[in-house]
Amino acid sequence: MGKLILIPILFFGLIILISAFFVVKQQTAAIIERFGKFHSIRQSGLHLKIPIIDKIAGRLSLKIQQLDVIIETKTKDDVFVRLKVSVQYRVISQKVYDAFYKLDYPHDQITSYVFDVVRAEVPKMILDDVFLKKDDIAIAVKSELNDAMLDYGFDIIKTLVTDIDPDQQVKEAMNRINAADREKTAAQYEGDAQRILIVEKAKAEAESKRLQGQGIADQRREIARGLEESVEVLNKVGINSQEASALIVVTQHYDTLQAIGGETNSNLILLPNSPQAGSNMLNDMVASFAASNQIGEAMKEAKLKKKLDKQ
Repeated sequence: MGKLILIPILFFGLIILISAFFVVKQQTAAIIERFGKFHSIRQSGLHLKIPIIDKIAGRLSLKIQQLDVIIETKTKDDVFVRLKVSVQYRVISQKVYDAFYKLDYPHDQITSYVFDVVRAEVPKMILDDVFLKKDDIAIAVKSELNDAMLDYGFDIIKTLVTDIDPDQQVKEAMNRINAADREKTAAQYEGDAQRILIVEKAKAEAESKRLQGQGIADQRREIARGLEESVEVLNKVGINSQEASALIVVTQHYDTLQAIGGETNSNLILLPNSPQAGSNMLNDMVASFAASNQIGEAMKEAKLKKKLDKQ
């Protein structure tokens, strides 16, 4: 009979002994209460507590945690936008007591502050500035949270604005504006390209004309040199310059007639085409040269006289 009573007592004692030991994981803090009153904070490792008298009131993770908060608000230019703000925070190991006893719902507290700051900052900005200054919004949220949550034993590591989502109609309008800007830029580039092509084509034509003119000038210079050599050859055999010029003109005249006659499909008529045509042209040229020389001499004498009168 005594043995039967001893077995339950030993079993109950073993359970109490086992319950006296507990383990706290790494990066975790356990809060111990004795008769409902705070007693101690235990860090990671194996610990002993008084069964029935002491109890583990709770455990707090000391790891960095993240809370994502989605806020819908309106910008200065009356555009509704949804922002996703990610808050990274952790419990300060030296303030585990404050984090456990001073605040019941830290997520709700952080969310309230994020809403308050974002809805105070974003309405001051137009939509484009919200995208450009999202880091400023994140800094403002972090500053406000740090001041508020530090007393509760929480350290705000970082805040990030991870998403900005305007109203669907606004996004479609922005896409149309971007497409129009790109088309405008493309048209400007095409216009510049066409203008460059026109300028380069004009430069090429101008260069072609210049080279063509230079070629014609070189051709005429060679013709003149050839005529000069022909006159010198004729002068050596006793033919004077006027007779030599007449002979050259007549020769070229008949060479031209022969070339025209050699073309079977030619409809060209050379006027005048009489045998005296070469001589008449020569006489006209000589008369023109003589008249030009007389006019030139007269102009020189007039200038010289005018210069002498001034002196």
